[in-house]
Amino acid sequence: MKILVVAAPLLGHVLPLVPLAVALREAGHEVRVACGGGVTEVNTRGLPVDDVAGGLHLGRVTAGVVLRRPGSAVRERGGRAGTAVVGELFGRVNAGLVDAVVDLARRWRPDLVVHEPLAVAGAVAAARLGVPAVLQENSLADGPALVAATLTSPALRAALHHHGLDDLPAPALVLTVAPRSVVGPRAGLPLRAVPPEAGGEAPEWLRRPCYRPRIVVSRSTAPGASGADPARAVAAAAVALDAEVVLVRPRGHAAHRGLAGSVRRTGWVPLNQVLPHATALVHHGGAGSALGALAAGLPQLVVPGAGDRRSTAELLAARGAALAVPVREITTDVLSHLVRDPGLRCAAQEVQREMAGMPAPARLVDALEEVARHRLRA
Repeated sequence: MKILVVAAPLLGHVLPLVPLAVALREAGHEVRVACGGGVTEVNTRGLPVDDVAGGLHLGRVTAGVVLRRPGSAVRERGGRAGTAVVGELFGRVNAGLVDAVVDLARRWRPDLVVHEPLAVAGAVAAARLGVPAVLQENSLADGPALVAATLTSPALRAALHHHGLDDLPAPALVLTVAPRSVVGPRAGLPLRAVPPEAGGEAPEWLRRPCYRPRIVVSRSTAPGASGADPARAVAAAAVALDAEVVLVRPRGHAAHRGLAGSVRRTGWVPLNQVLPHATALVHHGGAGSALGALAAGLPQLVVPGAGDRRSTAELLAARGAALAVPVREITTDVLSHLVRDPGLRCAAQEVQREMAGMPAPARLVDALEEVARHRLRA
């Protein structure tokens, strides 16, 4: 069976799809990844990658949305715009992707298309070829709701009509990675979120325990991403804290100025190698970081930010597994609470056990094979 995996051209969007794609490859299927944004075979564990983004420039697309909807853009920066801005933004992004994805699908002839919620160009390609589409969620957000939001974009509606479609059929299957105790019941088949092995190797000192609490501080993988970066605030607050603080890919002041002896810097490191030896994770609210920390059973400090980052912070805080703290309110006391509160660790470990009980990617291979077989029988 040939399977095309489609993601928006951002590393944080494609990485959560890689474990299932690799499981499909290991089951003997041909798998290709359609993406862009600098995603390579290194990021996808050797899966072939087709760049379908071409000359698409996310910065220009974002600027166009901001100019068109300035009020909504302001609310979006605070994480209070719902799906209005993300729908328009990724509607335009997918309008720019759809011709390349459809062309790739016509040439390669997949039997099945797997796509994430903000890559509906994959669903368009599946509809044009008459093959099933599987929607794989890659965050705590509701996948079908995100798809519906992108389909309100005039640019994407025009692209659909260009390809002879009035609308998109419902996905043949929805795979949901969000733990029920965090987001509530979801339709579809549960799929365990597995922290991806995105290439590279952490330094040896990060792959062993520390004699005191270790706080890892991460930020967005999106190039040029704006929004709250907690590194500088954590580095300043850690001066009076008996803990080791590790800044991952710090920038600005935190990257170039002197730091307290308890604060260390590192470049790109796969979080799946680092988090098992950490005490807590501080991050910007990205889905990969949030799910990675939950899978490791770690308390989190999440900075409420743009888009779904505020809702991610609030959901995790409501579950008791995280603190939702703006950058300006990160203090020594807050960090001390993060690493020493047994309630936070207990809740995080409860969700860790819940996620461990969800089906691993390899267990979903049969379900995807059955979807494709049903199409062949029809």
